[in-house]
Amino acid sequence: MILYPAIDLKDGQAVRLVKGEMDQATVFNDDPAAQAMAFVEAGCEWLHLVDLNGAFAGEPVNAAPVEAILKATKVPAQLGGGIRDMATIERWLDKGLARVILGTVAVENPDLVREAAKTFPGQVAVGIDARNGRVATKGWAEETDVMVTDLAKSFEDAGVAAIIYTDINRDGAMQGPNIEATADLARSVSIPVIASGGVSSLDDLIALRDCGAALNGAISGRALYDGAINLKEALGALKR
Repeated sequence: MILYPAIDLKDGQAVRLVKGEMDQATVFNDDPAAQAMAFVEAGCEWLHLVDLNGAFAGEPVNAAPVEAILKATKVPAQLGGGIRDMATIERWLDKGLARVILGTVAVENPDLVREAAKTFPGQVAVGIDARNGRVATKGWAEETDVMVTDLAKSFEDAGVAAIIYTDINRDGAMQGPNIEATADLARSVSIPVIASGGVSSLDDLIALRDCGAALNGAISGRALYDGAINLKEALGALKR
């Protein structure tokens, strides 16, 4: 199981939100590229990047720090937030991103996801962010009537590289991930599932790894910044 350190970008800084609330942002590093290098030097194999401003704006906002991270590091990175058309997808992949994450557009324009996954095989993931089993969009500001499992299953034949499942109520709250819901989703689809939201200890990572469903990985942010998870130790433990 891959551990994806998260760098959430707001106003050019690396921050963490609590339950997706933009006004509850804690700045952890005003140099996101330096933060990325610290994660890489600890041994991470992937980086998970989020353009928080872009998620609300519907277009990339934190392009400069993302590009700085891509220049500074050699590990693959995935990015979500404000990616809602083919031109933006192509532009990011051309700049060296390994994978784009499509969230809002997966609900509002699923045909775009299919087209992108077909055009860029292995480089398109779907981000499914949920409150109480229902999908939320536009930076989690809008809730829909779409159920998580229904949306995931609708992309079974699309060639999507991964589904990143975030339980919004757990995100940044340091209360542990929603293991049951994540495992249920992973068992219901053949697409690799990455867990996100609430991963706050090594025990949480081990519980996800041993949940009975084959998860591709888990994303952690606040716990790494706060020191609740030692990245080097966690990477070693997941390899054992």
